[in-house]
Amino acid sequence: MIVLGVDPGLTRCGVGVIEAGASRRLSFIHVDVVRSDPDLSQDLRLLAIYNGLSDKIDRFSPDVISIERVFAQSNRNTVLGTAQAAGLAMLAAAQRGIPVALHTPTEAKMAVTGNGQAEKIQVERMVARILKLDRLPQPADAADALAQAICHALRPAGALQGGEREEHLTPAQRQWARAAARQGNHGGVHRGM
Repeated sequence: MIVLGVDPGLTRCGVGVIEAGASRRLSFIHVDVVRSDPDLSQDLRLLAIYNGLSDKIDRFSPDVISIERVFAQSNRNTVLGTAQAAGLAMLAAAQRGIPVALHTPTEAKMAVTGNGQAEKIQVERMVARILKLDRLPQPADAADALAQAICHALRPAGALQGGEREEHLTPAQRQWARAAARQGNHGGVHRGM
């Protein structure tokens, strides 16, 4: 199974591709960052990200695309750009009939390091170790994209899209949904909520 992971962003959108073989043996295929020029208008930036993601998808023909689930961030412009880039990845996948999975950053960190609160450097080191890389994937967006792909390869159940009904949520997603419901979603943007 070929898994393409996406760490969505409007300036830098990380893309990582791995192969999940028998006995959950994971192999590195590709890592890169799709970029857009911050000096361009929003529509042209989105087009650049979409075209870059489409090129990667067409080049690697993944069986599934795992995208970081967008959640609350303090910077509204950052979360909007991130959500737009995630939407573009979903659109590109849907146009090609490729299933989409969404995993939170906490789920990806947990799958890669065993600690949902791991620091970026810990994630980078474990991604390199799991995929037997000679050096840390750079930039950090690239490591996060590989972590997304690894997360889905190791924890695929419940993440594939098909509605946000309870049976489609992972335990971490259920916990997040309950916490968001208790807080009443006070105007924050939450991934998938």
